[in-house]
Amino acid sequence: MTATRFWLALPLVILTLVVALLLSWRPLDRFTSSAPPVENANVESVRLTGGLISLTLRTDGSEPVIVAQVQVDGAYRTFTATPQTPSAWLGRTRIDIPYPWISGEAHHIALVTGTGVVVNHTIEVAQETPALDGTSLALLAAVGTLLGLVPVAIGLLAWPAMRSISQGGLNFLLALTIGLLVFLLIDTIGEGLEEAAETIGRLRGPVLFWAILALTTLILLALGRRQGRAPEGLALAGFIALGIGLHNLGEGLAVGAALATGSAALATYLVIGFTIHNVTEGIGIAAPLARERPRLVDFIWLAALAGLPAIIGTIIGTQAVSPLWIAVCFAIGAGAIVQVIIEVGALMTRRAGIGQLLSLPVVAGVTVGLAVMYATALLV
Repeated sequence: MTATRFWLALPLVILTLVVALLLSWRPLDRFTSSAPPVENANVESVRLTGGLISLTLRTDGSEPVIVAQVQVDGAYRTFTATPQTPSAWLGRTRIDIPYPWISGEAHHIALVTGTGVVVNHTIEVAQETPALDGTSLALLAAVGTLLGLVPVAIGLLAWPAMRSISQGGLNFLLALTIGLLVFLLIDTIGEGLEEAAETIGRLRGPVLFWAILALTTLILLALGRRQGRAPEGLALAGFIALGIGLHNLGEGLAVGAALATGSAALATYLVIGFTIHNVTEGIGIAAPLARERPRLVDFIWLAALAGLPAIIGTIIGTQAVSPLWIAVCFAIGAGAIVQVIIEVGALMTRRAGIGQLLSLPVVAGVTVGLAVMYATALLV
């Protein structure tokens, strides 16, 4: 056993030494010593308070990227940078610019680095970043509840009607659930890749998104089958609620972001659309329980699991959030949805046989699920 461990550890030790040697020796630096430093910078988030614009700048380069000058609306402004000299590898700098910004107006910012590279960023609609005091937290929690928890609970009320349906009807409902989840998956992937594309190049946002999606799917599949069998009934409903909850976290982020940009009308419109949209998600959660006898407390925690993340997303979305972390949230949500689609499909196969996967009720269910989600999404 000792010899086995030695031969397993030896390649890792040698690899570590080789990497350490390359990082300390840096033999290739002499070939680029006369070249200008490579610089890359990206504005990750913006916070606006009274008379102050605060930017979070992510930088990367062969040398530290230092902001030398700042322009706001074409005029040079004084500023402070913290830290003054960030790390050359994925550095992070906070730029505070005293400026009498005007609510509702657009402001263009140009950050000029020490080598003359210009990083442009436009604040489309200036709006003070909401302060999270007790009153605002209570209001945001109420909005998140109406957005996520209430509509999911409404959808769960369809469970009593499901108990008396035929096997074909149950197949239709399970297929309907798959249709709902496929739509959510496509929507979540689209949102996540859009955020991932906003990250700085070295972070490889799109690649990271797909990697986290795959890892989340594998972990949840392993957890669901840790007892040697696939989840059914209440356990499967729990995984569906988890996947929908992670998606609703993203919906909450969208509502919070609308509030952060000063568009209360857009935020209200989003809440109404998502509320109608999410009722169908409650129906999807209830579908695996059609042949079960769950307790009232089971419905409560299922509704909470699917709906409460919308509250968290709404609160976080009002603040300046890095696109990287938003993309990570969407990737985890998409991975959870993939796992649920796999398990619901496996459940249908076990109960009705693989030959029934292309039966009329199943095809109709998937089609109706996609159509309903698309129709309700048009309200958003």
